[in-house]
Amino acid sequence: MRQGVALPLHTLIWVFLTGSLYCQRPSVVNIGAIFTFNSVIGRVAKTAMEAAVSDVNADPRILNGTELRLHMEDANCSVFLGSVEVFQVLDKSIVAIVGPQSSSIAHMISEIANGLQIPLISYAATDPSLSALQFPFFLRTTQSDAYQMAAMADLIDFYGWKEVIAVYVDDDYGRNGVYTLGDELEKKMSRISYKLALPVQFNLSDITELLNKSKVLGPRVYVVHVDPDPRLRIFTVAKQLQMMTSSYVWLATDWLSTTIDSFSPTNRTSLTVLEGVVTLRQHIPQSNRKRAFISRWKKMQKEGLASSELNAYGLYAYDTVWAVSHSIENFINEYRNISFSFIDRLHDMKPSKIELGKLKVFDGGSLLLGKLLKTNMSGLTGQVQFNEDRNLVSGGYDVINIDQMTIRTVGFWTNYSGFSVSPQKTLKGRRSSYSQLDYKLDNVTWPGGNTERPRGWVIADNEKPLRIGVPNRASFVEFVTELNDSHTVQGYCIDVFTEARKLVPYDIPYRFEPFGDGLSNPNYDELVKMVAENVFDAAVGDIAIVKNRTLIVDFSQPYATTGLVIVAPIDNSKSNAWVFLKPFTWEMWCVTAAFFVMIAVVIWTLEHRVNKDFRGPPKRQLVTMFL
Repeated sequence: MRQGVALPLHTLIWVFLTGSLYCQRPSVVNIGAIFTFNSVIGRVAKTAMEAAVSDVNADPRILNGTELRLHMEDANCSVFLGSVEVFQVLDKSIVAIVGPQSSSIAHMISEIANGLQIPLISYAATDPSLSALQFPFFLRTTQSDAYQMAAMADLIDFYGWKEVIAVYVDDDYGRNGVYTLGDELEKKMSRISYKLALPVQFNLSDITELLNKSKVLGPRVYVVHVDPDPRLRIFTVAKQLQMMTSSYVWLATDWLSTTIDSFSPTNRTSLTVLEGVVTLRQHIPQSNRKRAFISRWKKMQKEGLASSELNAYGLYAYDTVWAVSHSIENFINEYRNISFSFIDRLHDMKPSKIELGKLKVFDGGSLLLGKLLKTNMSGLTGQVQFNEDRNLVSGGYDVINIDQMTIRTVGFWTNYSGFSVSPQKTLKGRRSSYSQLDYKLDNVTWPGGNTERPRGWVIADNEKPLRIGVPNRASFVEFVTELNDSHTVQGYCIDVFTEARKLVPYDIPYRFEPFGDGLSNPNYDELVKMVAENVFDAAVGDIAIVKNRTLIVDFSQPYATTGLVIVAPIDNSKSNAWVFLKPFTWEMWCVTAAFFVMIAVVIWTLEHRVNKDFRGPPKRQLVTMFL
């Protein structure tokens, strides 16, 4: 009987202890970080994340009783090494991964995060193709390049350039960013004429070869989209090749502002190669918290804890750790326990070298992801919230101009109000219908010290001209014809074409090709057919718009309409009451008088025998004839 009582009591004690352990708040929670330590963004992010972890653990209002531990691994700018290092981090039973900064590495790690249900929160991977649909556990505490390229396209459209050359690094970040820029430019009736791709590990000779090839092209507006480069190699080579002159325009995405913001005051002499460059910087509003952290950063620099100046991505990295900490706090308060489970399929593989069987799924990954998506906190970068695409709700971009080694902010951009000279309050709604007339930017100094907007194009050395067919008429040559076999085409239609071409803000190389022998008027149906068959790229002339022609080609708006008109040369532009006599020459007057006499004689001949009014004295008969 004693044994019968002891067994239930033992079971009760075991259940009580197990339940207490299950509901106990964890003493430690681990998060991981994958990024490149020795890089423009990595040097700042590492210090910022360490400061954030220290602040979280020192703040009793968050994770009270639970220590936050950050396990960092160096990706060394390699997709392969980054993918390997993530397994080193996953061995620490982490509940979230901060990073990576590289979009290419993010593509690889996102697949692993999906499989293990571990949220991946990046503060610097901006590739637009990192979508929430493909990677449901991927979030971004920065902006997608889709947002930045909309700003860049607006900037290009603001200055009226229609063709640009894109220089980019040939990886996921570069290719997808430039592809998105092309889509945004199409909405503005502009385009990327040429795409110049650089190898991922490019050197000076790669840049020199690429830029030398571009010098023979027509467009002179360059958009540079590469990784942060403290040596500014692209602009250094461009200056050596005499491509930083007044005929060129250089625009850069926010990699450049991140780079120059990281320069120490003693290294600002490097800005001499950036004279006239315009770049974007993610707009971070001023606040007391931001100013306090900047002061703290300067103190850390003096103490040797920070090796670089603070840039925007350092602030985003700091806020990312805090956003993860708040979400973990909410998760623990609601669910109390953090647990992992093995993946049976991996465990059954029994690999010999790599112990994949030790990989564990975070059981609460989806729940923690939900907490992250509901983040609404005030950070160093402003209000930290995620939009429907799981990107940070951004305040827009600053427009930066480098002028005589000075970094000038010439304006601001948001997706709802366009450009302005002062920052606008962020709205979370849709873009409003602001027109370009409402856009404003301060004066910009362009390459070469020019303050006038550069034209943005030149006549290309090897550009194929448009073949424009023109009728070689034999009559009404004032409209259009070839002048005496001199290969000079002139006329009213040519004048209209020339004036219209002046309105196009880029170069249109062309050549006129006469159609017809000049002895008889050519067949216009045949001319239109040759345009449809690409024998000619276009046709200019007095070509009537009729139904059968509109079925095979497109016509411009008519610039002349037919009707009852009088065409006459004007020698004297002064108007008088007898202006209606101007069209008649002396020959015309003589012919008209002869017709009067002839008609009078014919009428008199017919009426003389039967009409007594046409009889009598000769004088009377003459008067009757002319009346």
